[in-house]
Amino acid sequence: MADWRPILKRRDSGFPRIMGVLNATPDSFHPGSRVDGVGDAVERAVKMFEGGADWIDVGGESTRPGAVEVSQEEEARRVIPIIEAVREVLPDVGISIDSRRESVARMALDSGADMVNDVSSLGDPGMADLIAESECPICLMHMKGLPSNMQENPDYGDVVKEVRKSLSISSEKLVDSGVKPSNIIVDPGIGFGKLLDHNISLLSSGRSVVPVSEMGLMWGVSRKSMFKQMLGRERSGDRLAGTLGVAAIARDKGVDIIRVHDVTEHSDLFSVMEGIR
Repeated sequence: MADWRPILKRRDSGFPRIMGVLNATPDSFHPGSRVDGVGDAVERAVKMFEGGADWIDVGGESTRPGAVEVSQEEEARRVIPIIEAVREVLPDVGISIDSRRESVARMALDSGADMVNDVSSLGDPGMADLIAESECPICLMHMKGLPSNMQENPDYGDVVKEVRKSLSISSEKLVDSGVKPSNIIVDPGIGFGKLLDHNISLLSSGRSVVPVSEMGLMWGVSRKSMFKQMLGRERSGDRLAGTLGVAAIARDKGVDIIRVHDVTEHSDLFSVMEGIR
């Protein structure tokens, strides 16, 4: 399995690696990220790769606020053929499976995926054993509650400390199972059981939520509802400028991977910033 850092060494200057979002779901919050079948998915994956993506994140279950859970069978039906096809066409790109289920993650890894992106932070008891067995990287995301109820008045005393503690507990389970800290990436879960002030505090804190220095940090902020609140942009399609504003501070906040819908725009942003530096 591929380590998350060496894949496609396009940027050695400290800018985050880019993970493009590929949603095999009919109800993801941003319509522009939804794909219609394997052919469409491969076409978009190639475009993202050519635009500068180091990773393609394939998901088959929406976790937007209020989303309804889909069956294991349906999730696998959506993502496995896409992973197989993308791997065949793009042998060098990193592929991540965005799933909370150990069974789906296992099938995805067997089909060519390199990493697991688990928004439930080991909500499935079997996930830790799978990661230890496969020796693949994993991203643990913080989420307070479930997608169906996570935005119902989430409350924190100190959001940064509480998110770090939660991620520390999950990552310790992995380390106890034999997973190297360097194979663990954490994500503060912007918009997952957080209000605007919580999101801003977490973004401002940067790597303060990372339990161990060897671990990576991923941000997934692309086109989220915080930009509706901050900028008055009702439609997700109108939130690119706000998204790029956050991406512009990612390097200085120590972010290793940034998960986005708009790969080329982020690649251009980092290239210009790198050129100026």
